Amino acid sequence: MLDYLIKGGTIVDGTGAPGFTGDVGVRDGRVTALGARIGEPAAETIDAAGLVVAPGFIDPHTHYDAQLCWDPFATPSNVHGVTTVMSGNCGFTLAPLRERDADYIRRMMAKVEGMSLAALETGADWNWESFGDYLDVLEGRIAVNAGFMVGHCALRRYVMGPRAVGGEADEAELAEMARLLHASIEAGGMGLSTTLSHTHSDGDGEPVPSRSATREELIALSRATGEHEGTTLEGAFEGCLDTFSDEEIDLVTAMSAAAGRPLNWNVLTIDSRSPDTVRRQLEASAAAAAAGGRVVALTMPVLVPMNMSLGTFCALNLLPGWGNILGLPIDRRITALRDPLVQAGLLERARSPEAGVFRRLADFGRYVIGDTYSAENEGLTGRVVEEVAAERGLDPFQALVDIAAADGLRTVLWPMPPDNDPASWRLRQVIWENEHVMLGGSDAGAHLDRMCGAPYTTRFLGDTLRGRRLVSLERAVQMITRDPARLFGLRGRGTLAEGGHADIVLFDPATVGAENARLVHDLPGGGPRLTAGSTGVVRVLVGGVETVRDGAATGATPGTVLRSGRDTATVTTSGKLS
Repeated sequence: MLDYLIKGGTIVDGTGAPGFTGDVGVRDGRVTALGARIGEPAAETIDAAGLVVAPGFIDPHTHYDAQLCWDPFATPSNVHGVTTVMSGNCGFTLAPLRERDADYIRRMMAKVEGMSLAALETGADWNWESFGDYLDVLEGRIAVNAGFMVGHCALRRYVMGPRAVGGEADEAELAEMARLLHASIEAGGMGLSTTLSHTHSDGDGEPVPSRSATREELIALSRATGEHEGTTLEGAFEGCLDTFSDEEIDLVTAMSAAAGRPLNWNVLTIDSRSPDTVRRQLEASAAAAAAGGRVVALTMPVLVPMNMSLGTFCALNLLPGWGNILGLPIDRRITALRDPLVQAGLLERARSPEAGVFRRLADFGRYVIGDTYSAENEGLTGRVVEEVAAERGLDPFQALVDIAAADGLRTVLWPMPPDNDPASWRLRQVIWENEHVMLGGSDAGAHLDRMCGAPYTTRFLGDTLRGRRLVSLERAVQMITRDPARLFGLRGRGTLAEGGHADIVLFDPATVGAENARLVHDLPGGGPRLTAGSTGVVRVLVGGVETVRDGAATGATPGTVLRSGRDTATVTTSGKLS
């Protein structure tokens, strides 16, 4: 007898083939039958008429490492049809860990990934040391399948202690890092992740440990990664958010070639106003391919709004010269921000070439005012700053500062994306078909108080079916299922096929989508985060067990802690399974 018989749905199997009406049989966590009609009896029959039946969605870039300790469902990704997440990205993991370093790791994660320090301190036991210990903590108690990269920052801190920040590893330390990486991968780590980006600073405001690594260290650790089956590389580099330098292109090429593994990076920004930037970023992939490597750019298929505030750390702090002002105590910060000379200097730096991609944030007239907290700002919520500025006879940035100052800098601000024009969407449609580009980059589990990228899967499907319709439904499903599964070599996942894992999503094509993000205070310690529900997600099965019904978690935790080699096959730099 089958556990589930899913009858009469439109099966879109993830291969890109045309959808067809048929049945799916599930038993013991696997798809056991797939066809026009299945007559075998089942413990539960699901009438899928009018629904699409697809493989579970795979998010290739998340930061659920900490959240899974207190939220085994990986909300809100789970209700958006995501059945598999890849975590431990950008060099940041919670293991390996020496007990004396736990506070440093927590404060680093709070700063660089926008996680609540109180949640990190109280939501996890922090009773692991090795990478395998950490994976074992999650084994058998999560609702999604989760793979974890081995973070370079944790490796460095474990081996070098405080000297990991700013220090160059000597021969013995590099050998010990390689040994520890080998052990972590043997325990199930998916490979090496690292960061060299200036946007990543620890809880003390210093560069995170991996930013002190030499080229030799990075290549040595990449080579060690390639000695194991089913591994991969991931990195955040200085040019990821703007433009790669020649040195960076050479580095990512050398890392991938040394490992004999793909390297993916996050995130490719596609903007019709700067097509040369897109071409330059993809030169890294062309250079790697010519040298025997493979470099894959992740890009988001939707625009993810990000809220900001002059009172809390946000992307504005990353503009050149802004961090010094926005790091002042609130009273002094308000005084400085009201100073016309300070305003002029900040605007000049925000629009300078050094600001790189963050120049996008400097169009302050296009900010939408969110929550306000003072009588002076009553009625401003939902209005655009440039309108208010015109009414007051002020420059938009002056008006924005006045509004925020009246709220003690607590005002929530939403910058309108500048790349929401038709030409940018046409460019995305072209770039998505590049063999070196893959959808992803949600950062789900991170930056919880500022953005909510987890719903990109359902928002993309909704746009595909009822919006811009840039790709077919079959291609859209393929892009969020088979394509990431192939990058990581996930065994038996990414398509619906007999014998494959029964990770399945049933959704209504007429309504599938995402609700608007809302702020909740449900983190351990009562901390805030942005979350968003789904629409049209009827059922989600993970390993043949129902984890979501009608957009809500069932409470079941059948997810697998994915381990390299066992759950992944080796993907070579040619993109083929070895």
